[in-house]
Amino acid sequence: MNRRQILLGTAGAGATLAVGGISSAVTGKARSAPTGSDAGALPMPVPSRILPAPVPEQDRSRTRMERGWLFHEGDVVAPAPDGHNATYLSVKAGNALGAAAMAYDDSDWAPVRLPHDWASAQPFVKTANISQGYRPRGIGWYRRTLRLEPADRGKTILLHFDGIATNATVWVNGSVVAHNWSAYNSVEIDLTPFARFGDDLNVIAVRVDADAMEGWWYEGAGIYRHACLIRRAPVAIITDGVHCDPRRGPDGVWHVPVSVTLGSSDRRSVDVTVEAMLLDPDGTQIASAQTSATVAMLERATATIAMPVTAPRIWSIETPTLYTVVTRVRLGDAIVDERRTPIGFRTIRFDADRGFFLNEQPVKLKGVCLHQDHAGVGTAIPDSLVRWRLERLKAMGCNAIRCSHNAPAAELLDLCDAMGFVVMDENRQFNPAPDYMAQLEWMVRRDRNHPSVILWSVFNEEPMQGTEAGVEMLRRMAHAAHALDDSRPVTAAMNGAFFDPVNVSSVVGVTGFNYYQGDYDRFHQLNPTKPITSSEDTSAYETRGAFASDPARHIQSSYDVEAASWGDTHRGTWKEIAERPFVAGGFVWTGFDYHGEPTPHEWPTISSFFGILDLCGFPKTAFDIHRAHWVDDTPVVSLTPHWTWPGREGAPVTVLVMSNAERVVLRLNGRIVGQAAVDRIMGNEFIVPYAPGRIKVTALRGNAVVATAAHATAGPPVALRLTPARTVMAGDGEDAQPVTIDAVDAAGRHVPTANLPTRFAVEGAAIIGIGNGDPNSHEPEKGNARSLFNGLAQVILQSDAGRGQIVMTATAPGLKPARLAIHRAGIAAPGQIPVATATMAIREWRRSPAFAARPDPALAPVDGDNNSWAFVRSGTPVDPSAAGRWRIYRAGVSPWRRVAQEGGLIRFAAIAGRAELWIDGTRLAVKDAGQTGTLEATMPAGGAVRTIVLMVEALPGVSSGIVGAVTLEPRAR
Repeated sequence: MNRRQILLGTAGAGATLAVGGISSAVTGKARSAPTGSDAGALPMPVPSRILPAPVPEQDRSRTRMERGWLFHEGDVVAPAPDGHNATYLSVKAGNALGAAAMAYDDSDWAPVRLPHDWASAQPFVKTANISQGYRPRGIGWYRRTLRLEPADRGKTILLHFDGIATNATVWVNGSVVAHNWSAYNSVEIDLTPFARFGDDLNVIAVRVDADAMEGWWYEGAGIYRHACLIRRAPVAIITDGVHCDPRRGPDGVWHVPVSVTLGSSDRRSVDVTVEAMLLDPDGTQIASAQTSATVAMLERATATIAMPVTAPRIWSIETPTLYTVVTRVRLGDAIVDERRTPIGFRTIRFDADRGFFLNEQPVKLKGVCLHQDHAGVGTAIPDSLVRWRLERLKAMGCNAIRCSHNAPAAELLDLCDAMGFVVMDENRQFNPAPDYMAQLEWMVRRDRNHPSVILWSVFNEEPMQGTEAGVEMLRRMAHAAHALDDSRPVTAAMNGAFFDPVNVSSVVGVTGFNYYQGDYDRFHQLNPTKPITSSEDTSAYETRGAFASDPARHIQSSYDVEAASWGDTHRGTWKEIAERPFVAGGFVWTGFDYHGEPTPHEWPTISSFFGILDLCGFPKTAFDIHRAHWVDDTPVVSLTPHWTWPGREGAPVTVLVMSNAERVVLRLNGRIVGQAAVDRIMGNEFIVPYAPGRIKVTALRGNAVVATAAHATAGPPVALRLTPARTVMAGDGEDAQPVTIDAVDAAGRHVPTANLPTRFAVEGAAIIGIGNGDPNSHEPEKGNARSLFNGLAQVILQSDAGRGQIVMTATAPGLKPARLAIHRAGIAAPGQIPVATATMAIREWRRSPAFAARPDPALAPVDGDNNSWAFVRSGTPVDPSAAGRWRIYRAGVSPWRRVAQEGGLIRFAAIAGRAELWIDGTRLAVKDAGQTGTLEATMPAGGAVRTIVLMVEALPGVSSGIVGAVTLEPRAR
């Protein structure tokens, strides 16, 4: 996809980062002015500026094709063919039936924009699948009309879907061109042999069966990732055809081996030159090489090149430095294809005794598991929102992502490369059969150039992990991964069988532990040469903003005291990992809450409680716990819970302080109520009788104050407030960001206990999703209303196109409304394939004999007369030597449903001669000129069969008639 400039918030030194719109803590040096909730306000958004996109444009032959799609929810059952001849034709190329047919009437289908997750708009239904979040999924259809220009003839033309949930069948021009069995791999279709050009339009139809499940979590439904059209030279680099991640030799010398796979749709064998250039982070060329290759007709060939590099800048988590490999294909002097591939120079290894090493430095993996799901948008997450989510994790000190349990969107890995995360890239289906091995191989080919990727995970928690068959299955899959990439170890996320006589740990490079923390030591003792990591851990429960469990109401305490029977608290889990150097690190289940798998509850709970952040990305107590665990370079201190407890005066309140300093001092209304040496992992708890006012914690190193955090008691809410993640958005029609809604008291303090309905409106942008992080809420996640949950709600805005301003307002009964203005910068939208209007072609006509004088337009052949009037198709001219000047063309047409209901536009692309257009006995248009020209008219609404009559008067000695296409289309909306 095109990698463009995007808008990012950037925090300078000493700035307070607004995580999810609210922060319970202040990091850095002590401030003379109050900050955070102590100041009565959410931290202000940091200044926004336009930064270069993290990844340069990779493939200029790709153009997004995300507009112009039509969607129908529910299946469309094709009619059974009637009789032998219809059956015969139905199984021929180009003759698909039903909604896959080229001529199918989709005029009343809903227009949608990709990416699209139709399940995110569904209501919650008790009888729907619990694991999928009680949302019906079902079957849906997509259709799009595509115009290919005559200049595209001879090119290789591909249709590429980054992800379709779940099982998909794709037709092009009435022929089946693809079946796909997974939501998580891309689908690429060679349109070249099916393509039509110019006014002969192409029809794409996609049937999606989202009832087919691959996971036990919310998976969404539909074409939920990016889609594009690819137009390449006949001989060009195939998709994911460049492999160029750097290697450091035993002598310490770096080189970039470049392997380029070329494909051909040409009609002959072609000789090409393949060039590779290495650009440093400043864009300066520092190395180059080239070779020649011969690509046979309709075959593939591979060219290999090596570029030595002296003293490159190293990619690391702290400084994720990216270089670019530019690969070109030349035919003679002409460049016919070019790719740009970001790479990073880094080394990785896993040590059985000391864990993970990046660039020969030990690095503890401080990781989270991520599902691809966010409040309001489901799995169709805009790229800019993906970045925002990763920024939340980066602020927490997270350095590693596990893509659970499937290959992620390519954009997530692009961002991990640019932002400094390492990644466990995970395969979905544990199966070496051809269809599923192809999914694993696709993932490795696509992702093997990313410096962020450090592990290939071939499965998650498979029951066959302790069997001989399981070992053989994994052995074959690991072999396939290593055949495509020999630089990264293969792992498997095991949940048992570690000590069985036969188990898959014997054939992986790194053993992944899902939980089973009590077995770390035993496994290490029995397998002293086998590296291990926690591939999944914790599974602790928290409801954001709740500080007492209430099982009857499905509420979990946020004091980090509740966990699944197989897991542990955030603090207990990290203690076990941190104390063992031989455990490479861990991946918390999970970074964010997600729809589905509502453990430990069922209906009416519709999402998980596991997240460090909730469905909206608002932080829970676990966020501050992990900041204390994982942030080393900045002083951290936090204070839990809030300090607004009306009616509980004098009652004891447990206060949890987390810090990475040496000592903490807790004060209530200026009086010391507790102090202690810091326990960085388990934190420090104090029991404080509640009194309204201000509670403050000071963190010290030696005698110096290095960080503070404070809460002040809030009064009743009197007004709403809107806080954006950024003050500027790109006016590209693509950029998206979350806006936080909260309530404030008369002093402007955030009210953490507010649970009240709000409504909102926006101009200059679209609301694409809403949420509040409540795992028990059944409020719609689309629309313009959402209740605050424990003080917060979220609206996700997507900008309109063009420079201007976005204005958002929010209201609540009895409260002062809020207004927010966001600047919309004039940044060009990514290129899109133009929308081609779907039209109903009128091809078949009855043409009368010639008349010397103008005939009656009502004239028609008698029923059963198949001889006196000719059967002709649009575009067929009449020989000028024929006797008589006048002819009648008649067609009976059943208009598309929308045309029948609303009327439409009938267009004749070319008529030779003068003409009159009659519909149902009424003259609607006249063409006075005898020369060839167009004619169009508005067809009135009306159902059933419509009678179209065109009377044509020929010029003497000149061909006449309907010499171009005739179309009928709905009126523009």
